[in-house]
Amino acid sequence: MKDATFLLVEDDEVDIQAMRRTFVRMKLANTLLVARDGLEGLAILQGAGGTPPLARPYIVLLDLNMPRMGGIEFLEVLRADADLTGTVVFVLTTSAEERDRVAAYEQHVAGYIVKQHLDNDGLSKAIDMLDHYWRVVELP
Repeated sequence: MKDATFLLVEDDEVDIQAMRRTFVRMKLANTLLVARDGLEGLAILQGAGGTPPLARPYIVLLDLNMPRMGGIEFLEVLRADADLTGTVVFVLTTSAEERDRVAAYEQHVAGYIVKQHLDNDGLSKAIDMLDHYWRVVELP
């Protein structure tokens, strides 16, 4: 089985570094790619500027509040793309707003994780869950 790549679509540098440190601390061999907003995330998934589309399997970790293209708009474009519509996406966001959670699940996200609900080792627990997820679930 090929390792799943994780694409973190996140604009906050502190959160990006925390994710990178967690991957290293947990000794995960998975590739972690970073896109700073939804447009950059789509470019990585679809392939842009002569680069090929991101090879499967992969899981997207998506923030909602970003410049240029936010998470909900990213999901709408993703789900409208025949090649990407089945992409597994977990939202990882600061927004605990019910309207954001509902909008995300209407776009068929696999899970919605609120960053503030993660305690001291919560990010490690969330990443551990995602590590188990890709190993057990047959990804598209």
